[in-house]
Amino acid sequence: MKPLTALFLFLVIIGCSSIELIEYWKNPDIDTFKSSKVLIVGMTPNVEARHQFEKQLKEAYQTRGIEAAMSLDVFEPDFTIDEKTEEDIKRIENILIANNFDAVLFTKVIGVEDKIVYKDDYDSYDKTHLRFKEDYLKYQDIYYNPDYYEEYTVYHTETSLYCLCPTKDRELIWKGYINITDPQSISETVNDYVRLVVVVLEEQQLMSPKTIKEEELHKEAIN
Repeated sequence: MKPLTALFLFLVIIGCSSIELIEYWKNPDIDTFKSSKVLIVGMTPNVEARHQFEKQLKEAYQTRGIEAAMSLDVFEPDFTIDEKTEEDIKRIENILIANNFDAVLFTKVIGVEDKIVYKDDYDSYDKTHLRFKEDYLKYQDIYYNPDYYEEYTVYHTETSLYCLCPTKDRELIWKGYINITDPQSISETVNDYVRLVVVVLEEQQLMSPKTIKEEELHKEAIN
């Protein structure tokens, strides 16, 4: 795995986002990759979040002149919920290849972690001149005062780009581990996540630069 580069860190910080790329891996045998038709898969039981996520990534590919499809439009809504066997997945891959898909972008939650952060400088006590009484009274708040600490949840996710190569085994091209910290809004979280994934894939030369404006894409969809 490779650590977060300065470029990625800069992009995340300036966005004031709760989305953070922790590390990634890129296939050393692949310098660049340009797909012609991509299937977007978001594995989550939350259909609203899945729809927004897949739709935005689909549009991101389309603005780059690449055909893309949402798994919600290709399979039944419970596709990512029902358990699949190895034979099921292989059959699905063959169907996708027969329909000219050459890549799959697959995102899933791989872990959830509850965190507690204790606040510094809780009051104006001089930390260098504490007596037992003062020390005890101050830090008992850890247990009795909810303002002393903050609880939040971190979702550990994984996004992978696979090549559906008909002449060889399905090949992993890129994998990134991304943390989502204390999400408050589905829309904002999806926006930030998609933006980060797109920036990273572009920087890694695994997604072509944008060729169509979003406004033009939406006009075409209306017409």
